[in-house]
Amino acid sequence: MQTQLAPEFKGTRDGMEAEAILRKCVHCGFCTATCPTYQLLGDELDGPRGRIYLIKEVLEGQAPTRKTQMHLDRCLTCRNCESTCPSGVQYGRLVDIGRKIVDEKVPRPAGEAALRWTLKEALPSALFGPAMKAGQMVRGLLPASLKAKVPPRQKSGQRPSRTHARKVLMLEGCVQPSMMPNINSATARVLDAAGIQTVVAAKAGCCGAVKFHLNDHDGGKAEMRANIDAWWPYVEAGAQGGVEAIVMNASGCGVTVKEYGHILRGDAAYAAKAQRISELTRDLSELLPDITAALQATRPGFAPGTGRRLAFHPPCTLQHGQQLRGGVEQHLRSLGFDVRIATNESHLCCGSAGTYSVLNPEIAYQLRDRKLGHLGELQAEIIISANIGCITHLQSGTPTPVRHWVEVLDEALAS
Repeated sequence: MQTQLAPEFKGTRDGMEAEAILRKCVHCGFCTATCPTYQLLGDELDGPRGRIYLIKEVLEGQAPTRKTQMHLDRCLTCRNCESTCPSGVQYGRLVDIGRKIVDEKVPRPAGEAALRWTLKEALPSALFGPAMKAGQMVRGLLPASLKAKVPPRQKSGQRPSRTHARKVLMLEGCVQPSMMPNINSATARVLDAAGIQTVVAAKAGCCGAVKFHLNDHDGGKAEMRANIDAWWPYVEAGAQGGVEAIVMNASGCGVTVKEYGHILRGDAAYAAKAQRISELTRDLSELLPDITAALQATRPGFAPGTGRRLAFHPPCTLQHGQQLRGGVEQHLRSLGFDVRIATNESHLCCGSAGTYSVLNPEIAYQLRDRKLGHLGELQAEIIISANIGCITHLQSGTPTPVRHWVEVLDEALAS
């Protein structure tokens, strides 16, 4: 797809990157078949192909409108289209560029702008924890829409204190410690059982995704640099007491940290460090082969799952953003779990998508209910996933427990 950049974008980093991405697009339309919003709304402009055209028009100098902004806002950034695209179009990067440019040109109504500002400033802040705790104390009195975003208080259990030769850093996340602290504790316990020590850098915080995807690229990059600074002493130590990987148990954080190298490539002070951080980053599921092997080596035939039937929802950030498929269910099955994946639309987004379910609730809840319908056919006792956003969103629509897979494995190991 040929593009003639408007003078204001020629020579700019965003303009050149967008032009290179657009050049790959052949407008075949394969992506529309796997786009959740196109499947629901049936509007070409609510699919990747239509949104690409909208972004192309803006880059060529056409003035965007509120309608342009709306169609770009409706994109979940699930990146399913990237898995489908035969030309390798990096749509996720293109839509980030397009949204930022459109937001700079199209003012939002005051209420909408205030909500987006609140989300990007509050979720990664130190005030989120106390606010969530207060919400949990009065959860029964909250309106249904707010109650769905406030999970019941969760006990997290003790973290292991043993040391091991193998060490990994773990990003605790911005909302996870307050909403579902047991995910981090369970991660540490499972890794400890496999002979891997979990280290947490005290000054590491939000991965930067919240601000970055709400078009505050500078704010997101600042959080990325802060994390790199917090992790770098452990990375620099290398074999002399350092860490072998940076582990993400929230796949949304994982896909972002794995892109630090690309996002900060123009930052002379951080480009090389950011690339190294991206190279070291692993989703927790990527350690499952080592975990499984270690558990079975010490206890031959060890299968703690005892046939428990689990329905697995693979988050978009895992299967499309990180292109990791098959690892979770494969290794949990080898540990005795009966793990099943929906036979219909397992590739589609559940509607959570970071802050999407707050900003676009009508679409988000339609996608949630559609996903739960397919998962319900599996008649599992627990639905498992790998991202706190998916877990919270799905749980708001079903009485079936929805949990991170590492929590279920942790419980099985303790029993």
